[in-house]
Amino acid sequence: MTTRGQDQPGGGGAAQTLEPLNPQRHGDLRVSPAPDATRHFAQIVADEFLDAAHDHPIFFTKHPETGAFYAGVVMGLVPGENLSCLRGQMTGYRPADLERQGFFVVEDRIMVEPDHPALTKPDGRILFDEAGEPTTALQRIQHALGRLHTGLAATDAIVARYMQHRLIEPIDVSLSFDDGSSIRLDGLYTISLDRLHALPDQAALDLFRQGDLQLAYAQTGSVRHIRRLARLHNERLAGPSV
Repeated sequence: MTTRGQDQPGGGGAAQTLEPLNPQRHGDLRVSPAPDATRHFAQIVADEFLDAAHDHPIFFTKHPETGAFYAGVVMGLVPGENLSCLRGQMTGYRPADLERQGFFVVEDRIMVEPDHPALTKPDGRILFDEAGEPTTALQRIQHALGRLHTGLAATDAIVARYMQHRLIEPIDVSLSFDDGSSIRLDGLYTISLDRLHALPDQAALDLFRQGDLQLAYAQTGSVRHIRRLARLHNERLAGPSV
């Protein structure tokens, strides 16, 4: 799965050229959802679980360098393929990590990467109106950045509580298709309902009061969406019907 380090919320990589966002310098920039079609995985924060669980399978995975758990949604079964993208548009919930592609928060300032693929499409939506005020498109980006910026620490705390009770366990996702091919999604984790239901009453009550139980059930229930992705992938393998 794509890791937290790729296009990471709240910071830029070494190859990125970031500039402080302002209407004078970036008044001609347009933002497009076109890069969504190549994203098969996106990080989410706890505040997104209930929305995302309606449309996408949510899993935990590990940062390749630190080994820390974080949450994300699977949108495709192979890199570069977003099965939740139809004719260039996401169907269902669009994660904040997709909304803010090309934009970052650095020391409480919004930074933009002008050469990001989301900002190099001529048919994108403008960021500023004629008065230099944020358009609806930019307001959505600002909201997504705020959601991620404040949500990362809260999500880390929730994951830590799950880890304290040893609730996170690996999950085997192995899929077979009509053409004889198969896909195995490695490095994914889920909440163990067996361990969750075996918790002492006080521990379960503490998780309930902090809202962690609701998120745990949302995550485990969302895994069913893997079947939909498998069906869509199988249909793509078969090609267009005659």
